[in-house]
Formats: sequence, structure tokens, C-alpha cells
Amino acid sequence: MVKNKFDLYWLMLLLGYSLSVGQEKHVALKVIVPPATPKDAIIYIAGNHPVLGDWDPGKVKLQKENDSVWTTHFNPPKGAVVEFKITRGSWNTQAMYQQGSIPQNTRLLVNEDTVVVLRPVTWSDLSAKSKQGIAGGGVTGTVRYHHGLKGEGLAHERDVIVWLPPSYSNDETKRYPVLYMHDGQNIFDPTTSYIGYDWHADEVADSLIRVGKIQEIIIVGIDNTADRMREYSDSDLGKRYADFIVQQVKPMIDKTYRTKPDRENTAVMGSSMGGVISFMLVWWYPDVFSQAGCLSNAFWVDDDKVLKDVRAYKGSKKSVRIYLDVGGLEGGMKQGYDEMVKLLKDKGYNEGKDLEYFFDKDAEHNEYAWAHRLWRPLTFMFGK
Repeated sequence: MVKNKFDLYWLMLLLGYSLSVGQEKHVALKVIVPPATPKDAIIYIAGNHPVLGDWDPGKVKLQKENDSVWTTHFNPPKGAVVEFKITRGSWNTQAMYQQGSIPQNTRLLVNEDTVVVLRPVTWSDLSAKSKQGIAGGGVTGTVRYHHGLKGEGLAHERDVIVWLPPSYSNDETKRYPVLYMHDGQNIFDPTTSYIGYDWHADEVADSLIRVGKIQEIIIVGIDNTADRMREYSDSDLGKRYADFIVQQVKPMIDKTYRTKPDRENTAVMGSSMGGVISFMLVWWYPDVFSQAGCLSNAFWVDDDKVLKDVRAYKGSKKSVRIYLDVGGLEGGMKQGYDEMVKLLKDKGYNEGKDLEYFFDKDAEHNEYAWAHRLWRPLTFMFGK
């Protein structure tokens, strides 16, 4: 029994009726989700057209038919090449059709009315969780480790993990921009992450690269230590940590890997106190870093010292680009976020050009939230 127009649409397509109007062709999509899909999940499509969200992974919802089936349909012109992926709202929760392998885009040349049925076997975040008992589990792509780096004036050694983009091993002449990230234990691997859930920086970057939304980049994760709070602050120890990155880590990375070492292709990112030190690095060293991604920043530490430093700055505008964000469930952090946005605007930074900011009213202060919106700073800093 046909219950509604949507059912009728499906029935006509399955029976072979043509629903073409002029040069348009109809694509009906059916996604049969895996059993492990969370009960409260919402399924999205992200693709290469405005009706598919222009690759925004959390914009275009599918229609839920039952606990297992989600559907949608759209009408591209005849001859169009449609590319898309299926997600649960972010790039770190995309559909996977083979365990352990982030898929290429689903690609469709539309010459006739078409029914597409997809059967994911899991989701990228669930696949990573299933590997937590395996050393290095959950890491997508190629990573290399540099162990036991010691900086002058720093009490603790730390490891550095380097994630290489998809084409790195295939094109020995190509060079890449570099993103330096703090709290390196938490960005790639759930087995080392503080809460057993990482930023999915590998999956998110890989996905954005493969759909052509960002440049290919190298990501360098620098582990934190027991001195994290002071190393990530505007303090003497924070300045020594910054010098360690600029004078020791970056030269090593530029010597070892095929980087683009100039400031235009060097960025830094972190969250909470990692966001604070990311901001300070681009502020202290604009000749080294041209961009900073600063998520959930603890600008309130040390009696708002960072805000006071920026407010007191009377020099010429620094030629840098800055991304800021905060969640609505992060206590008093929004006040510092609001003040920093205003300060930067007052100093001549323009939204969408050299300043980007985002308020996620439902976001908490944890790796789940940062993984969910990581695509935003990556697209702002490295977007094509």
C-alpha cells in the first residue's frame, strides 16, 4: 500500500517509470544503515552541489523511513556528474563500506532516472573505536613518530607524531603546507587520547582533501606533558615551549619532510589551553606562522592576560588569519571568546577574510565537540 507521495515516487522508479521533466533526471537514494548505528543518529548527504550541501557534512538530512533505512531524492540535469558521501553530521562520522578504509566519493554520471542503494558496514568513528585495543588503532593514513624530543628550558621530553597526506608517497616532487597541533596524543589515535576518543584529525583531513575542499597538508601533533598548563600559557615556560616549536620542531620537520616552510604555508592549532598557545604563537611569531586555529580558548587564565596583551597592542596590524570558536556548554569561556572577537575586529580584522569565528550553542568542552567542528578551521585555513 502506497502511504504517501514519497512512497509513490520510489514505487514508480522501481517499476521503471520515467519521471523526467525536461532535461532533469531523478536520483533516488536509499541508505541501509549498519546495525551499530546509534538510535538517535541523523543521516546526512554531503556532495558537490548546493542541493547536496556543497560538501557541508551536517546540512542536508535524509528522511528516516525506519530504524534501518534513510532516503532522499534530487534532480540533477542529464549528464551531470554527482559526487557525495554519507555522514552522521560530521566528517569524522562518515559512512564506511569496508572496515578500516575511508572511502572515495560515491560518483554518479546521471544519464537516466536512477535508484542508488548504499549499504555502509560501519561509520568512521565507530571503526576507530573498535580498534582501541590495537597499538596505533584508529589512525587513518600514514603516520611517523619522532620520540623523546627535549627542548631547552623544558623539563619533559615529548613525542611528535606526523600525519602525511594521501599523495605524499606517490609524488616525490610535491611539497605541502604544515599544520602544527598541540595535545598530540588526542588528535589522531583513540588509544592514546585522554578520553579514549580523538579529534579524528586524520579522518577529517583525509575526507576534506579527497572531496577537494582543502589543500593536501602535513599535520604535526606535539604531545603534551605534565607541564601542559604552564607550557600552553602566556608565561616564561610558555615562551620556552613556543621557542621549542619554532627553533627545534619546525626545522626538524622541514628537514625531514617535503614541506612548504614559508610562513604562508605554516599554521598552528589547539583547543582550550592549546588554543591559547596557538593564538600566542601566531601573535608572537607572525614571521613563522600565518594562521592559527583556536578552539574553546581559555582566555580567562592568568587574569585575562592574553586579552590584556592584545588590547594593549599599539603596533601595525599583524598579517595573520585567526579562527576562533566556543561551545555554549563550556562555562564562562564564551565571555573571553566574545571579547577576543571584538578586540580583533577593532584592530581591523575582517570576518571571512582574516578572521573566522563560530559559536556552537550545544557543544561541550571535549574531544567529541572539537572533532565535530574541526572541518571549520581546516576549511578556513587551507580551503581551496
